[in-house]
Amino acid sequence: MAADSEQQIAQFLDTLWMERGVSENTLSAYRSDLRQFAIWLNSRNRSMIEAQDSDIRAFLAMGGQKSVRTLARRLSSLRRFYGFLVRDGQMQYDPAARVESPRLGRPLPKSLTEAEVEALLLAPDTTSELGLRDRAMLEVLYATGLRVSELVSLDLGRLNQRQGLLRVTGKGNKERLVPLGLEALDWLQQYLSHARPALAGNKTSDNLFLTRRGTVMTRQAFWYMLKRYAKISGINKSLSPHVIRHAFATHLLNHGADLRVVQMLLGHSDISTTQIYTHVARERLKSLHATHHPRG
Repeated sequence: MAADSEQQIAQFLDTLWMERGVSENTLSAYRSDLRQFAIWLNSRNRSMIEAQDSDIRAFLAMGGQKSVRTLARRLSSLRRFYGFLVRDGQMQYDPAARVESPRLGRPLPKSLTEAEVEALLLAPDTTSELGLRDRAMLEVLYATGLRVSELVSLDLGRLNQRQGLLRVTGKGNKERLVPLGLEALDWLQQYLSHARPALAGNKTSDNLFLTRRGTVMTRQAFWYMLKRYAKISGINKSLSPHVIRHAFATHLLNHGADLRVVQMLLGHSDISTTQIYTHVARERLKSLHATHHPRG
């Protein structure tokens, strides 16, 4: 990849981070998309500022095996990048402006039944320090609907045990207060009393959830832990931390929660993002009607 392209990408990402407070995960995705495009252009002896809309269409077409959502994200990365270059005066023409977005369907988010969640929560062996930690993490995740990055980055100062609240920093560095509920709070207090001191050992750490080495848990480590407990509990669905987040929102709506409340708890800046869960709840109602109504 040419040095000038690398420099332009770095300038764009720095500006995005400073002006908009974009998360590190989003920046990483942009960086990957833009570098792949720069390398692809370089193999055709063109730089980023020499790209035409035909180049972008050809680059996206090359990823024919990718999902529509991945292609849409790549185009979004390119649009924001070239919009930045135009505003910065480095280009007069935006080659991404006329490229049509791939049509995205609106798939219902994967979720779990309440019985499946219950089986998952019961899977850890709570007689061990690690099992007690895992039960507390699963209980907190289901009780709050946190993103996995929010869960593993929690520190002790963000927990108010007396009020049963967590202070969470979400996307765009926006803070929100999330109630834990009695069950999650109870398991969290057991973990703090009996497991965390043993895991911390002689180390000093503000992180709420610790590994066996007394360090902060990574998103990947939690993902693998969740897969293991899914197998133990007999859940054959593809399971990720985000599926637990979906279950949290779906079960709240199924039990009559207001959509605006769910929006605040999830940390969605736009209600339209939360509205996908109304489709989930609607499908649930249709299923119940078909099962139990005499003319269903």
